[in-house]
Amino acid sequence: MSLLRIFDQNGFVSSFETTNGDYFRSGILNAHGEDTGVDPFMASFPHLLDIGIMGHCTHGLEGRCQQAGTQCYQMGASVKQPNMTLEDYSKIIQQCRGKVYQVALGGRGDPDMHESFHEILSLTREADIVPNLTTSGYGLTSDNADAIAAYCGAAAVSYYKTTYMERAIDMLASRGVTTNLHFVLGNNSIDEAIRMLSTNTIPPGIDRVVFLLHKPVGYGTLERVLQKNDPRVPQFFHLLTQPDIASKTGFDSCCVPGIVTFAKDVSPETFDSCESGRFSAYIGPDLVMRPCSFDQTGSYDVDLKQHGIQEGWFGQAFDSFRRHAMTACPDCTDRSMCMGGCPICPEINLCHNIKPDIRRSAQ
Repeated sequence: MSLLRIFDQNGFVSSFETTNGDYFRSGILNAHGEDTGVDPFMASFPHLLDIGIMGHCTHGLEGRCQQAGTQCYQMGASVKQPNMTLEDYSKIIQQCRGKVYQVALGGRGDPDMHESFHEILSLTREADIVPNLTTSGYGLTSDNADAIAAYCGAAAVSYYKTTYMERAIDMLASRGVTTNLHFVLGNNSIDEAIRMLSTNTIPPGIDRVVFLLHKPVGYGTLERVLQKNDPRVPQFFHLLTQPDIASKTGFDSCCVPGIVTFAKDVSPETFDSCESGRFSAYIGPDLVMRPCSFDQTGSYDVDLKQHGIQEGWFGQAFDSFRRHAMTACPDCTDRSMCMGGCPICPEINLCHNIKPDIRRSAQ
């Protein structure tokens, strides 16, 4: 058991338990060190970094994503770029030492297929940072599964309903890895999600099913975006209020407006609004940092070949992105829980109060 703790210059304390992934963040502290109960708006450095070490995807280039019916937002079936070099990754990690709790390894492809995978995991742990990753399982080897068990806090397997998905779950779970299932929740998959939760047919070996809201980015189409007036939406979110189901599920922050709107029995202490640009950031294989990997406009990009992470974090691009969370939906009583939802893809916000032109108002 190892507990990491950071006192942030913005006036709060955070801690991270490296063995089970528990993350705690206090409210703003007063002059006597007492918690005021006011949530901090942002950290002085990201606590979580999503690092896209993969520039190309074997799974996508071989047509496997298309066969599985997935719509990759990174466009892995047609875009082929170099992976992040070990040298560049090392430079990132050195800037993060003592500031970042964990990194999520990803990008355009399975991180376990990176040519320096073992070195990346080892280097991360040596800096007292916990690596996590998501994989399709397509190219997962026993050797790499051993490395994941030795270094990673958790791993997720994408829900592709393939034999290699099942094999990857077994390989990881049998080694004691906390293994989650990443399920993209969209208009095309919500029926299956409801059925899986209602009938308790979660694949064996899975700790939690984590629902990721479909976004119309990359190959992602508008047709698969869930609509707030779809009767299946409140049905799905109501399931998350049942304790036996809640203990087996999780969701990304893109789902939070839906939680706030349709699952009011879920305690606000158990979820957080979008942390992009406030407590987390994405760095691509080209060393471009942005608040969120789903932003492909370039509006908030920071070139880490020219600037440091700290400089970019407090720079104009990130400040511009954070303006949305600071000002959106000022008259809404639930504002503090979702901060206006997603400024990148307003179409996905499952809230009756969020205006459709929210993206323009954030820039």
